[in-house]
Amino acid sequence: MSMAILTDVTKCIGCESCVAACKEVNQTGKDEPWRWQKKIDDLSATRWTTIIKKPNQRFIRQQCRHCLSPACVSVCPVGALQKTPEGPVIYNSDICMGCRYCMMSCPFAIPRYLWSQPVPYVRKCVMCYQKIKSGELKEPACTKACPTQATIFGDRDALIAEAKKRIRANPGKYIDRVYGEKEVGGTSVLYLSDIPLDFLGWQKNLPEDPLPQRVYKVLKAVPGIFAGVGVGMYGVYWIIERRERLMHQGESGHQPDSESNSQETK
Repeated sequence: MSMAILTDVTKCIGCESCVAACKEVNQTGKDEPWRWQKKIDDLSATRWTTIIKKPNQRFIRQQCRHCLSPACVSVCPVGALQKTPEGPVIYNSDICMGCRYCMMSCPFAIPRYLWSQPVPYVRKCVMCYQKIKSGELKEPACTKACPTQATIFGDRDALIAEAKKRIRANPGKYIDRVYGEKEVGGTSVLYLSDIPLDFLGWQKNLPEDPLPQRVYKVLKAVPGIFAGVGVGMYGVYWIIERRERLMHQGESGHQPDSESNSQETK
C-alpha cells in the first residue's frame, strides 16, 4: 500500500485533535514562542502539524506533503532524508549535518529547525512511519484522532478515487481539483477544498514535473562550474606566484652586482 492522507477542508472543525495526537505520539514537547514566528501555533519543530484558520469558519491542516519525488531528499548531501517505498518521507537525525538544504528546497516550506538544542536537528511530520511499520499504530495518530474524519488515511490511489467521487457527488461544493494529485510530481498528502489553498504552496503555476528533475538540471552543471572556478583560481595563483618569484629573483640578482661593485671600488 502506498500510504497517504486525504484532508477534506469542508469537514474540519478546527478542534486541533490531530495536533494534540501528533505531539503526544511523537513527544515533540511544549510549543515555544520564537521571535521569527508570527504565532505560537505556526508550524514549528515542536508542532509538526497545525491548523490554519481562515474566514468563514474554514480550518486547513498544514503538514509535510510527503512528495512522491521529494526535493528535500534530492538535495540532502548525506541521505538524512529518505523516501520510503510505502510513501512517507522520513528523517534520520544520526547522520544529519544540519546544512538545512532541505528547508530551502521544499516547495511548501515545511521542514523546521530545532533551534532550542545545542545540536539542532530538522523536524517534520514522518506520518508515524516507524510506529505503523512496527505495528504499534494502524494509522497516523492525527487521522485516528480526527472526530469528523476530515482527515483520513489509506492507499493513495483509493484516496484520489474517493476525492473525485466526492467532487462528482457534490457539484459546486468543492473546487474541481484534488490538491496533491499532480503538483511537483504528486504528493502523499492530498486535499479537497472549497477555497483556494495557494497559501499552502499550491500555486496555480506550481509545476507538475518533479522538482528533483529541475534540481538535477542545475546540479549537473556544478562539476563544470567547479572545474572552471578551479582552473581560474589556479591561474590567479600561478600569476601571483610567478610575480613573487620574479621579484625575488630580481632582488637576488641585484645583490651580487652591488657586492662586485663594492669590491671593485675597494
